[in-house]
Order: sequence, then structure tokens, then C-alpha cells
Amino acid sequence: MKEYKSNDKLLNHLLLKGVIVNNKKKAKEQFERYTYYSIVNTYKEAFKTNNQYISGVTFEEIFSLYDFDKNLRSIFLKYALEIEIIIKSLLANIVAENYGIKDYLKINCFDATSKAKEKEIKELQAHISDEIEKNYGKHPAITHYKDTYGYIPPFVLVKVLTFGEISRYYIWLKQNVRQQISKYFKLSDKVLEQILINLTLARNICAHNDKLYTFRSRFFISFKNIDSTYVMKDKSTNFYMLLKCMSILLDNKKYNQFEKQVFKEIYKLSKKIKSIDIKKIKGIMGFPDE
Repeated sequence: MKEYKSNDKLLNHLLLKGVIVNNKKKAKEQFERYTYYSIVNTYKEAFKTNNQYISGVTFEEIFSLYDFDKNLRSIFLKYALEIEIIIKSLLANIVAENYGIKDYLKINCFDATSKAKEKEIKELQAHISDEIEKNYGKHPAITHYKDTYGYIPPFVLVKVLTFGEISRYYIWLKQNVRQQISKYFKLSDKVLEQILINLTLARNICAHNDKLYTFRSRFFISFKNIDSTYVMKDKSTNFYMLLKCMSILLDNKKYNQFEKQVFKEIYKLSKKIKSIDIKKIKGIMGFPDE
């Protein structure tokens, strides 16, 4: 949109584009609550061919896809947080085991084998120091350990670091330490690194209420180690690949819950869209054709 339009004008604009609106009052209420941009502009592409809306498409179908993706984000975020807890616990314990609870942030505890790596590590160290200062006086454990002992042990530090910061921390650890962490999941340290980078990107999408079902990342995952039968249609990581990677990081019970909830949302969406086949949505998500 190049200029502000009232909800009435937005509704008329949608009708002029050939989209059927079965309940105009409810549509305007949804514009008010979630914004036209978040619903239509963000999710319309699945219902278009050659930049034109498919014949018979309804606003209610577009909103159903918006609602599906909103629910998908909530489900994904719940189980991504579970993975975050596991990774933080493993990292804190293994770092403490290798380097103790006081000097584990020194440069010799990281893989500083080149000037470029050393620069990245120093930036991470500075960022961690900033996080400690930011949380001093606010986070009880940070305040207690700094006042009482003058340092922050790893099992306390991980509580105030984001998943992205934890992923960076893992990446810059020495390989033998990374391998001790990745061994827990029966993965190589490199594959775990690839998964963590992509999970961080997807988690940020959820946190900012952006579109998740179309997730694409240029950060490659050696997916043959996860699913040797999967045929990749391009070189990007998609939602289906993330879903399968999470089967490695979660225990069986939690992963089955996660997968069941995802498929329940897909089934619910299939009952609400008529102008396109649910296979189109699953294809966008990266699911195999069969």
C-alpha cells in the first residue's frame, strides 16, 4: 500500500481484486484486530497464480492461512524453548567440566585459531559482558554471584543469554568441547551447529510474528544425516527439515506431541480452504510429495 486506506476502502480494494468476502463485518473486525497487511498482504501469495487471485478464493481462506501460521508459530516456539533449555544445560555443564566455573570465558577456552575467529570471539565476550552488566541488579542470581564471588558461573550465565547467543557460544568453542555437546544427540558438531543456526532464525520469526510456514534459510543443513530419503528441491532449509531436525533434539514423547500438533493444524486448515489443495501449502513447507 502506498497510502493510508480505511478498513472500508481496504475491503472494497479486496473485492475489486476478485476476492469473495462472505462476512464483511467480521472481515473489517479482523483488519482492526490484526491489520490488513498482516493478513492479506502477508498470506495472499498462496492463493494467486501469475499475480492474479485464483477464481473463487475467499478472504476467509486467506485468514485461515494466517490463523494456521499463527498457531504454527505458537507450537514451534513452545518446543524450541524446550530445546533451548536442553542446549543451555548441556553447554553450561560441559563448559564447567572442561574449564571450571570462573575462567571459562577466557580466550584460551575458545577456538581462536585465526585472527578472524579471534575477532568474532572477542565480540562475543564483549556481548556477554554487556549482558551481565545489563542484568546486574535485575536478575537475582547474576547480582548474587557478582556481589558474593565476583564472577558468574556458566549455569547462571546461560539463563540471561538468548538462543542466538548460546548458538554463537557453541560455534566458537573448541571442537572437542563442541563434540561433547553434539555427542548427546548422536550428531557431529558441524551438523548441530547447522541446526542451531536455523532454529535461531525460526525462533526469531516466531518472536516477531513473521511468516513461519514459508521458512527458507540459506544456511545449509547436512540433511542426509537426518533423513537420507528426503529429496531437496533447492539448497535452502525449509520448515519440514526443521521439524525433522527437532526429532533429534527432543525426546520421543515431546517430539510426538510436537508433530501431532503440527499435523492437527494442517488438517484443520485443509478443511477451511477450498480454492487450493492443502498439498500446495505442504509443498511450500517442504513436505515430501507423497
